[in-house]
Amino acid sequence: MRIWSVHPEYLDTKGLVALWRETLLAKHVLEGKTKGYRNHPQLDRFKQTDSPQDAIDQYLASVFEESAKRGYSFNRNKINWNFSPVSMQVTTGQLEYETTHLLNKLRTRNALKFIEVSNKKTLAPHPMFNVVKGEIEKWEIIQ
Repeated sequence: MRIWSVHPEYLDTKGLVALWRETLLAKHVLEGKTKGYRNHPQLDRFKQTDSPQDAIDQYLASVFEESAKRGYSFNRNKINWNFSPVSMQVTTGQLEYETTHLLNKLRTRNALKFIEVSNKKTLAPHPMFNVVKGEIEKWEIIQ
């Protein structure tokens, strides 16, 4: 499971579809609708908010908005659009780690997107994240 801290605009089609599916799975985990992945470290930052379900719905909303910009037909009914806005933090180290990880994926599966993303000086975070100085997050599984 990879719930990216970088903005969904940097993902290629395969990455955006995977993000949508994996975040929907995370939503089900946070809602107690599945027994798998309950202790997955990618969920820790959502669990630490006052309202994990609001946080995951807000996260999904941005993924949905990116999909709509691209003309995809993700099911908007999978999101509770009555979420209360949540602000979360992501560290500079985490964003740098994810940028490298994403570029490695794009290098092998989408040359055009790789060139587009690698030409960026820095990648913007997902809209719900505020960037703070720091190392890679403790919940990250380093490959």
